[in-house]
Amino acid sequence: MSIYFVNPIVYLKRFIFILLTFKISILLQSCSGLDNRSSAKTLRLNEGFENPIGFYTNQPTFSWKLPSEIVAQRSYQIVVASEPELLPDHADLWDSGKLDSDQSIFVPYAGEKLSSRDVFFWQVKFWDEKDVPAPWSETAKAELGLLKNSDWDAKWIGLNTRADSIKTAKTIIIHTPQHLRKDFEVKAELVTAKLYVSAKGVFKGFLNGKPIGNDVMAPGWTPYKKRIETLAYDVTDMVQNGSNTLGFQLSSGWHFGRLLWNKMVWGKTGSPKVLCQLELSFADGTKQVVISDNSWKGTTEGPIRFAEIYDGETYNANYEMPGWATPDYDSSQWKSVNVSDLDEGIALRPKRHSSVKNKVTIPTKNILRPKDEAGVIFDLEQNMVGVPLVKVPMKKGDTLRIRFSEMLAPEGLFYTDNYRSAKSTDYYIANKDGLIEWSPSFTFHGFRYVELSGFDASQAPQKNWVNGLVQFSDFESNGTFSSSDEKLNQLQSNIVWGLRGNFFDIPTDCPQRDERLGWTGDAQVFTPTSMYNANVHAFWSSWLQSLRESQFENGGIPFVAPDVLENGKVSSGWGDAAVIIPWNIYWYSGDTSVLKENYAMMKAWVQHHKDESTDLVSHMNSFGDWLQPYQSKKSNKRGDTSKSLIGTAFFAHAAYLTAKTAEVLNKKEEQQIYETLYQDISKAFDASFFDETGKVKNGKGTQTGYLLALHFKLLPNYKISGAQENLLQTIDEADNHLRTGFLGTPLLPFVLDQMGEGKLMYSILFKETYPSWFYSINQGATTMWERWNSYDKLEGYNPQSMNSLNHYAYGAIGQWMYERIAGIKPLAAGYKKIHIAPLPGGGLTSADGAYDTPYGRATSVWKIQDDKFYLQVNVPSNTSALITLPSSFPNNVTVNGEVLNTEHHKNVTKAVDGSISFEIFPGHYSIKSIKSK
Repeated sequence: MSIYFVNPIVYLKRFIFILLTFKISILLQSCSGLDNRSSAKTLRLNEGFENPIGFYTNQPTFSWKLPSEIVAQRSYQIVVASEPELLPDHADLWDSGKLDSDQSIFVPYAGEKLSSRDVFFWQVKFWDEKDVPAPWSETAKAELGLLKNSDWDAKWIGLNTRADSIKTAKTIIIHTPQHLRKDFEVKAELVTAKLYVSAKGVFKGFLNGKPIGNDVMAPGWTPYKKRIETLAYDVTDMVQNGSNTLGFQLSSGWHFGRLLWNKMVWGKTGSPKVLCQLELSFADGTKQVVISDNSWKGTTEGPIRFAEIYDGETYNANYEMPGWATPDYDSSQWKSVNVSDLDEGIALRPKRHSSVKNKVTIPTKNILRPKDEAGVIFDLEQNMVGVPLVKVPMKKGDTLRIRFSEMLAPEGLFYTDNYRSAKSTDYYIANKDGLIEWSPSFTFHGFRYVELSGFDASQAPQKNWVNGLVQFSDFESNGTFSSSDEKLNQLQSNIVWGLRGNFFDIPTDCPQRDERLGWTGDAQVFTPTSMYNANVHAFWSSWLQSLRESQFENGGIPFVAPDVLENGKVSSGWGDAAVIIPWNIYWYSGDTSVLKENYAMMKAWVQHHKDESTDLVSHMNSFGDWLQPYQSKKSNKRGDTSKSLIGTAFFAHAAYLTAKTAEVLNKKEEQQIYETLYQDISKAFDASFFDETGKVKNGKGTQTGYLLALHFKLLPNYKISGAQENLLQTIDEADNHLRTGFLGTPLLPFVLDQMGEGKLMYSILFKETYPSWFYSINQGATTMWERWNSYDKLEGYNPQSMNSLNHYAYGAIGQWMYERIAGIKPLAAGYKKIHIAPLPGGGLTSADGAYDTPYGRATSVWKIQDDKFYLQVNVPSNTSALITLPSSFPNNVTVNGEVLNTEHHKNVTKAVDGSISFEIFPGHYSIKSIKSK
């Protein structure tokens, strides 16, 4: 063994060297920026897409969020490359360079032109308010879809099901579902496999027997005469060396289904078809493309015997074809498919929002066996939209019948009258004894209760026999609201479930009866509330494209989009969705592209308003203040507010928002034109509908009439106080109840709030009797209702045939709940500046609001305890906030334990009503104030 002696001086020198090296390393890290955990995060494209496949545009915009410890962004740099290895220093598609800007949302791409199928990778780096750089972000990725029709080599394929399919009400043909398949060989080493697919109808794809994706009712619903959406899937891991099989189940969907009272719109000729293109790339550089063409085979002899949106699905297990989408299956008896070319006038474009998916599973909570009923009723205790998952014992040859209901009749009997002609019934025919497990594929239902009959009668029903698969477009929660009042919390839950139930690829009015259409009036009143509760930016942008495509040549906007009515008619307040929704989406997201895309539609709609007026006073058709309570019999559901007043008010408001849009888009001359038009319409409105005292003339003075005049700012200053007094009088005459329908209800809380009548608004909100929000809750509502009195525990359903228990319009109150009860609203587009201004009242002792702004999560959590007001606030990075404390708690204000003062806090002001305001930077704050004596 060798022994080495080392001089202690050498050890000391080594120690000093290591110590100095460590200190220098720390110093270099601090000088070069933040550590890797503090880079930009949540990298997204356009309306919030994360690493998309089949992306819909070659003009992406980039957004990111800053770490919570960062106050503001001073500069940024974006790099984009065709390969991840080129980042960040050798970006071949775009290098923005360091740009002095605090913009961190919707930064437009300005690099090399992108084309169909292109894949790009990107990173972002920011410098904070002190010009200290952060590390580069993680790498994000995107892959473009097929952006034009010429990218498709495939053909439309399917069987001619028109001749032998089922005829339903009024001889509408419902096509028998098809199964289509194609075998193909793979002999080289696979690198990637991308499937592009669409359908005239709805489809489910399979590769080697395994399902492709988890989309429901794909590709979705658009104006099929103008545009059909396509989807893209990465199926690399599903393709095997050697023999493979690609297969599709295909059903009528919206394209060939009966819509709106048995009307057929698009599918008057032809049969459902599939379009698919599987593109394979191999390690040796070669490619292979499998397309839908005349080499495919199909059959209608599969187990799905009937499928229709309104009427349900029938599944006969005796027709099952095990392994039908695998290479070993014998398809020699299947038929050759019919083939047709692409329609040059119909655009095939990638889907620009997420498909419907199974999002939540709800178990049965209770089992009921009412007398005189053949079946057993399973209560999920939540009105929902989707399909049942049944696990039921059956006897061979028996038929399980599955029916649906939103509420039971008072005596506990099953009730389906409000479904009208929608049969909404599923059937399963068993091919053996034992437990079956099944859920429908090509229909959906609105229900709380499920009735089963036809199961094995020797078995006692169990709760696990029925679960509800909740289906809606694939978005996540964007905000939360809760309070110290349980009924208010139930109202919030009802709003969320109404949103989930009616955001089924498009914003529908109801999900259960023979309708389920994209009514524009319902949509425009609910947009802000939906944005608070869910990440629906892409959802709305996509539907607005359908709205543009549905606009009439004269600028009119149809009642519904996609337009299945095709009657050329419009309505004020409904067609104004063309202006109101784009502006709302911009205001809550900060995305100017929604204004750019829809500006031409907005201008055309304003012109149509003008064409439907005389001396700027509207004579446009109108649904009025739809379903106003206690309206006169002659109103025919349209309320008692003058239709001309409503039309003129919305004409003015449309001109006003179009002027605001022109301002954002820097179109100064057009801004002036629309501002002048707004002012001129306001004068015509005032002269035609209001007297000198601020009272409605030449018609009934309704709550909605005054609300429109005040909220849209259509009266001269000297009449405002009179109009306010008249509004208060109409509310007093109603015993502090609302008398508003679809159009007036969303305006009520904001007008009263602006008047300083927050206490009155709380009184209206917390009313227990009809008409009120809590009335429906007292009757057992778990969603929003179409009517204020759709159901009563003692009297049952409202006798009107139009009576949905899942209708989101009156859920528009949710906007006020977030913005004033919790106290979170934007002062600048996209929440670049936030107003935190909670308004306690109604006996509430606390409220908790949170919202994921484009910059990060903003929170406002308050409570009242021992005459003290406690407020917890979080302001996301790269924004600022104005805090306004309630006027009843103005004393001894402290912020993070420090007394509020002008020396340490920015822009401290005290309003006439005693409320205190001050500005704060990003961060978390604990604020306390004391009640006035």
